Amino acid sequence: MTNYRHKNIFYTCGLIFSLVLFPGFINAAEDSSKAGDISRGAQQWANNCARCHNMRDPKEFRDDEWKPIMQHMRLRAGLTGQQARDILTFLQSSNFTVTTAAAGSDTDSIGLSGEQVYNQTCIACHGADGGGAIPGVPKFKERLSQSDDILLQHIIEGFQSPGSAMAMPPKGGNPNLSDQDIRKVLSYIKKL
Repeated sequence: MTNYRHKNIFYTCGLIFSLVLFPGFINAAEDSSKAGDISRGAQQWANNCARCHNMRDPKEFRDDEWKPIMQHMRLRAGLTGQQARDILTFLQSSNFTVTTAAAGSDTDSIGLSGEQVYNQTCIACHGADGGGAIPGVPKFKERLSQSDDILLQHIIEGFQSPGSAMAMPPKGGNPNLSDQDIRKVLSYIKKL
């Protein structure tokens, strides 16, 4: 009987010790039905992951590889479930393949102005003034001397600036943007 009691005390102490050391377990029952947000994920990626990982390129791993990495890092970094989902959504958005429409055609616009598209999709990484809100994001003024065709290609296909540790995902991570939306946001960026 004493041996059984000692085991129970040992397991109870181990559980309490684990919860103190790994507070992420407490949040494990959080509502996981909420989708991740690309913009919040980019900001969380910069705020949390850059401390240790020097802004790895999100394309370094496939979508299926990012899932267990994020489960591990949620515990190691003490991320909430929502933060982990947001970061995972941002990382996986870097891996989607851009399909190009036939010449002269365009997908439906999401119906926002260039400023609204920027504030919804671009501002998390590029900042309100285009000066770069997170490490590794170049200032727009350094890039806008290129032709519109080159800039549009970089926005549509994604791009990693020379010397930057982080690549911009295709369409800024928003696959719903049409060519028209991208042209509107480029016009807005040139006015910043």
